[in-house]
Amino acid sequence: MADFSQLREAVLTGNAPAAVAAARQALDAGVDPVELVNQAISPAMEEVGRLYEAGEYFVPELLLAARATKEVFQLIRPLLAQKDIPPAARVVLGTVQGDLHDIGKNLVGAMLEGGGFEVIDLGVNVPPEKFILAVEEKQAQIVGLSALLTTTMPAMKKTLDVFRTAGIRGRIKVMIGGAPITQSYADSIGADAYGENAAAAVAIARKLAGR
Repeated sequence: MADFSQLREAVLTGNAPAAVAAARQALDAGVDPVELVNQAISPAMEEVGRLYEAGEYFVPELLLAARATKEVFQLIRPLLAQKDIPPAARVVLGTVQGDLHDIGKNLVGAMLEGGGFEVIDLGVNVPPEKFILAVEEKQAQIVGLSALLTTTMPAMKKTLDVFRTAGIRGRIKVMIGGAPITQSYADSIGADAYGENAAAAVAIARKLAGR
């Protein structure tokens, strides 16, 4: 069995160059990229999430681990595509219209990628129609909406309303999050799930995807 300790440690410490080097070394040695994800990257990101929830890691550590994970996936994603390995699910992610904050969204995206999801990140200030277009083009199963400001929270409800009008609401699951968001707000606008932080995103998405 391959030794993934160096790769896991590099992700945990947010050392992107070391993570990429360890991943490349494993691939050169014939390790299956799927095994790399399941045995190294996903467990490492789950540990990052645990440390964050335990108060041992903070946003800077999450950002560094997320960057390391993202760079490793840039290396292995083409290999997964060649093997025709389907992702756990496709997630369209974006900060809602009127909101320009992206740190939380970026963390969620990295955590989801580490968990084996394909993430289509639309960036910030995303209008409902852009979400719909991405869902249709990518055949996504999950949409993640982020907002950091109380003034942009209504854009989440508007986005869900537009999804219903467009006839796609029944085909997708919607998860929402951000500093001002609560479970009661998620319930009030009809979202399928609420994530308190980026560390919770993977478990929520797996539940929504039926994994």
